[in-house]
Amino acid sequence: MISAGELKKGIAIELDGEIYQITEYHHIKIGRGSAQIRLRLRNIRSSNVIERSFQASDKFAPAFLEHHSVQYLYNDGDLYYFMDNESYEQITLAAVQIGEGINYLKEGLNLEILTCKDEAVNIELPVTVELQVTETEPGFKGDTATGGSKPAKVETGITIQVPLFITMGDIIKVDTRSGEYLERAS
Repeated sequence: MISAGELKKGIAIELDGEIYQITEYHHIKIGRGSAQIRLRLRNIRSSNVIERSFQASDKFAPAFLEHHSVQYLYNDGDLYYFMDNESYEQITLAAVQIGEGINYLKEGLNLEILTCKDEAVNIELPVTVELQVTETEPGFKGDTATGGSKPAKVETGITIQVPLFITMGDIIKVDTRSGEYLERAS
């Protein structure tokens, strides 16, 4: 069991029969009462985010997640296929298990699959991915006080706000955590 004092961002715990990863941790001590802990937790399987408060004396069961290096192969409807880089076995995940990560998957992308008790539960994307711009309007600088931005559709189908100088065919780096444009790839 893990005590509340040992908790920190990124640790996986079991709670109510589900596996959660801590995304935010706040220790709150108010005047006379006992200390409390406010956690923001992301469900590993469904990617839903919840906030819960606990007493500082509570104990938590750790969840042991294994990371396997894989390569994304292709999708067939709602099923996504990955190849384990060590054993060359194919692993299949449903779209629900991947969540928002679908927006950044392109063939040949190397990433990690999280498993718990030999069951694939989610993916862990690299921090940045390089995507090709497939649709965007020409940018006209005009009367902008700052650089300005415009929408651009990338090869995976999502739309990202990019600077005005980005054109169709450009390769851009995108932050997979926030979905924001970072820079033009060289």
